[in-house]
Amino acid sequence: MNLLRPLLLLLTIFAVAACSPAPQGGDANMNTEIFSDEDVARWQERAARVEILRDRWGIAHIYGETDADTVFGTLYAQAEDDFNRVETNYINAMGRLAEAEGAGEIYRDLRMRLFIRQSEMEELYESSPDWLKQLMDAFADGLNYYLYTHPEVTPRVFNRFEPWMALTFTEGSIGGDIERVNIARLRDFYGPGDTIAMADDLVVDMEPRGSNGFSIAPANTANGNALFLINPHTSFFFRSELHMVSEEGLNAYGAVTWGQFFIYQGFNENTGWMHTSSRADAIDEYLETIVERDDGYYYVYGDEERKLQESEIEIDYRDGDDLNTREFTVYHSHHGPIIREQDGRWVAISLMEEPVRALTQSYLRTKSRNYMEFNASMELLTNSSNNTVYADSDGNIAYYHGNFIPRRDPSFDWNAPLDGSDPATDWQGLHPLDELITVLNPPNGWIQNTNNTPFSAAGEYSPRAEDYPAYMANNPENPRGIHAVRVLENKTDFTLDSLIEAAYDSLLTAFEPLIPSLLAAADEAPADDLGEQLALLADWDYRFDVDSVETTLAVYWAQALMDSVSDEAGAAGINIYDYMAANASPAQQLDALREASAELESDWGSWQAPWGEVNRYQRINGDIVQQFDDEEESWPVGFASGRWGALASFGSRKYPGTRRMYGTSGNSFVAAVEFGNPLRAKAITVGGLQNDPALPHFDDQAEMYASGEFRDVLFYRDDIEANLERSYRPGE
Repeated sequence: MNLLRPLLLLLTIFAVAACSPAPQGGDANMNTEIFSDEDVARWQERAARVEILRDRWGIAHIYGETDADTVFGTLYAQAEDDFNRVETNYINAMGRLAEAEGAGEIYRDLRMRLFIRQSEMEELYESSPDWLKQLMDAFADGLNYYLYTHPEVTPRVFNRFEPWMALTFTEGSIGGDIERVNIARLRDFYGPGDTIAMADDLVVDMEPRGSNGFSIAPANTANGNALFLINPHTSFFFRSELHMVSEEGLNAYGAVTWGQFFIYQGFNENTGWMHTSSRADAIDEYLETIVERDDGYYYVYGDEERKLQESEIEIDYRDGDDLNTREFTVYHSHHGPIIREQDGRWVAISLMEEPVRALTQSYLRTKSRNYMEFNASMELLTNSSNNTVYADSDGNIAYYHGNFIPRRDPSFDWNAPLDGSDPATDWQGLHPLDELITVLNPPNGWIQNTNNTPFSAAGEYSPRAEDYPAYMANNPENPRGIHAVRVLENKTDFTLDSLIEAAYDSLLTAFEPLIPSLLAAADEAPADDLGEQLALLADWDYRFDVDSVETTLAVYWAQALMDSVSDEAGAAGINIYDYMAANASPAQQLDALREASAELESDWGSWQAPWGEVNRYQRINGDIVQQFDDEEESWPVGFASGRWGALASFGSRKYPGTRRMYGTSGNSFVAAVEFGNPLRAKAITVGGLQNDPALPHFDDQAEMYASGEFRDVLFYRDDIEANLERSYRPGE
């Protein structure tokens, strides 16, 4: 398939396309018909054109004649590894979780269904270009053929997948922008007084989710080749690692979110792309002034009153063996769906809703052969929740801060809900790519992003804040960003291995201002009972290690202090790290150290507990919601939370019944790539590729992961066949 031809055609089509259709009512029932003989014959014919090679790590390398053949095999292989996660992602994306898990998920489903409407998805599928429809057809066929050939598998909701479903889940983040809508406040608006217990969605996990991406230009490498780091920080087992190859030019390797047919973060022989969560402002909320009339609700807009659009949504939910239904009347203004009430006004939310364009961009970037083609894919402007770090075999390195950014009147505060009655607050189209914050081939020879400000992306050659509207860059600096600059600057002999060493550098930069502040507090307030702890921390080099008692004490102390002052910092509008170092009182700092010491004493019999004894990796089974047990096998992990500046992030905490802290997020799939001839790469995936403890690849990478070791990526067929575990076609 020629990349540029469909892309240029789509850019033309999208430039003149009308707005998306008005929201419709409840979804039709899923098609649950039995697979026909014609279906099976079609699948078998396609399967004969697909070969799946599983290497020694169980990683699937899918080879197809066409891109669609490879997509078919990719979904089949993903279903083999973890059908539950594949199905659950679409259950969630389509707002049907309550059908599987009960009434506690009704409002999560309602949130999704405010934006994802089956009738619209079906229409968008039918109007999609033929090449994209072929990929969506292959996506559904691959999953259905898996179900047909695995009758022992019982889906929770979907007995049959349909091609249009791919349009409900077009970026690699589950829920994406939609998850910005608060479920509890949505319930308060659409179900006031509802006595149905909600699922545990109000528990706030403050562990930073995000990612690191580094690009290094040839001038700063030992071999004269661009180097690239892919380091997402996500929930563990959130994505699979695989390789997609076709005779139409597809040859992409990397991380795929379960159930999708594109490499979300990865590389081909010529280009690499890494997404980091962005706070470039792509979402706005509008306060609508509501007027109730005999024929419904209206909202004020300029000098007129506009009628709110009403639609009905039916949410099915499981109640034991029964399936019951809740009906909701929902409202939309031209700004978007109403999601809550605030101070007597209704709040509408505006966000990106372009599924065809988004799926196009997500797929076409994986086939880009150079910077020009990659940049052309970015002109589709639908990567709404991410920044992008880039490198290629020509030696280019680049950074894009956000991608979908509405043009706005800069006189308004876009960080707060806007007056929806003022037409001046409406979006004024999108900023084109050449107006966004970008970096291309900076003279320093490196680029970094850690979900931090773009204004340190390339050191002194970074973009300048004064050149852009404030709403384009809301990210502050963070401890990982400070750390990243240090490991990248003033180094011109990077290799693949030294890039990995930099990405796993053990310094915890957040403690550099925090520990001196604590020691100063001890000079101002009584601390005789903390003499040993303070002396230990005074001599610490701020580096983590499995044997480090200092790391354990510092992490427990800093977390206790953060918990105690976070409300104060928020009320004062001060960055939490700055507040902890400069505004927390001596008593607060010392009391947090007493609290940390007491907790460690209670758990371990002493406050002197080595970090590796406390901080562990464990996976007992393949459940999506993990359980932990101190009596079961686990591995010591030296690296720590990105919250404290660890580039190699391991987000861990204690769980009911445990004294150890177990990780559930952070480094997941990590890869370092050298764009030489041939391409070289090393990678590690948390735990392993399979979800069944009885299978060999459930935890075969666990020890390597915990110790920061990498394996060679098997990118070329000769290398794959030399390390082959199994070769087969779907259905065999």
